[in-house]
Amino acid sequence: MADLFAGLDPAVPSDLPAAADAPLADRLRPRALDEVVGQAHLTGAEGAIGRMVAAGRLSSMILWGPPGTGKTTIARLLAQAVGLRFAAISAVFSGVADLKKAFAEARDHARLGKRTLLFVDEIHRFNRAQQDGFLPYVEDGTVTLVGATTENPSFELNAALLSRAQVLILHRLDRAALEQLIARAETEVGRPLPLDAAARDALVASADGDGRFLLNQVETLFSVDLPAPLDPAGLSSFLQRRVAVYDKDREGHYNLISALHKSIRGSDPQAALYYLARMLTAGEEPLYLLRRLTRAAVEDIGLADPQALAQCLAAKEAYDFLGSPEGELAIAQACVYLATAPKSNAVYAAQKAAWKVARETGSLMPPANILNAPTKLMKQIGYGANYEYDHDSEGGFSGANYWPDELPPQRFYAPTDRGYEKRVAERLAWWDERRHAHRD
Repeated sequence: MADLFAGLDPAVPSDLPAAADAPLADRLRPRALDEVVGQAHLTGAEGAIGRMVAAGRLSSMILWGPPGTGKTTIARLLAQAVGLRFAAISAVFSGVADLKKAFAEARDHARLGKRTLLFVDEIHRFNRAQQDGFLPYVEDGTVTLVGATTENPSFELNAALLSRAQVLILHRLDRAALEQLIARAETEVGRPLPLDAAARDALVASADGDGRFLLNQVETLFSVDLPAPLDPAGLSSFLQRRVAVYDKDREGHYNLISALHKSIRGSDPQAALYYLARMLTAGEEPLYLLRRLTRAAVEDIGLADPQALAQCLAAKEAYDFLGSPEGELAIAQACVYLATAPKSNAVYAAQKAAWKVARETGSLMPPANILNAPTKLMKQIGYGANYEYDHDSEGGFSGANYWPDELPPQRFYAPTDRGYEKRVAERLAWWDERRHAHRD
């Protein structure tokens, strides 16, 4: 008798132990969802994933989170938990042909009564057209899509795909979760990690929430016999990687970055430089600090000094060009610039307010006067009627209405009287006066 399943790949088992010589991270890979660390808000009984598994039915989803937080593991365990065939592709190494093959195989299995969970790693790397290719197979149930991404899905994925998938956010692993991974590794190997308490803290801090990175470092430490536990300096030398060493009476990494950010917000360049130096000399990644400085530029300075953002981006370019230690001077310059700049969170507050109204009001149409009318029919139904071209108006300002008919004009952005925003406020006030006069 012919094998009905000939040529079809079986589901990948996720409940079998890894080989004894497999990497430590593979040997410690969870075999059930309740073994996943740091994501109980999703995998617990009250979490989105926990509820779906309890119901025995999965919806398509996008797992969004930093590296090393368990996205691939969760996808495998989901397939196992509800009895789906597991298939995986990576957007880094796959193209249209690979997608077509995956969908064809899923359809073949569906005819034989076996549904497929298709896991797509780095799904944001597929272009818009490729993302559209998923839609018919998700809609007709050929596959249950589980995509993984480290990038914001709102910016990287098609709206059509997002509307058919639930976005679930994975948290960066906290200290407790990382310590739990170390404890599991110690149990697996059968001996304690050869580190003193301070070095252990430094190792956890250096992982920055990445469980896979932490386990790789732990495996390196277990690979040799050390005569005595390492201290932080010995750990740094052994791993050939600068390890952030923080005071034991602090929570370290996150407390120091908070102190740096708040010193900048509080316009204290001396304290800001101190915390910057603490982190750089302890081995923090310069690019991480540059990202945090850039965040401070847009959150706490904004349009009070538009050059703040430019300074941070220029510092990043300078660091890329010069490297360490010369490039760290550019980071220090950006830090001092931010701390001494006028402060405003007006744009930050405006963004949060605008996002809130956008979520609450749904898909309101813009007013007809500002809609394009490329066809005769659209002109007949009023698109673009009575549009006032601002450049033809006195002062380059028409005062026309740009808000949906169902939504009265809102005020999200309220500039301060500090720095460049003082001029912006004056300009807005003049426009508001002209706008009211136009309506009257």
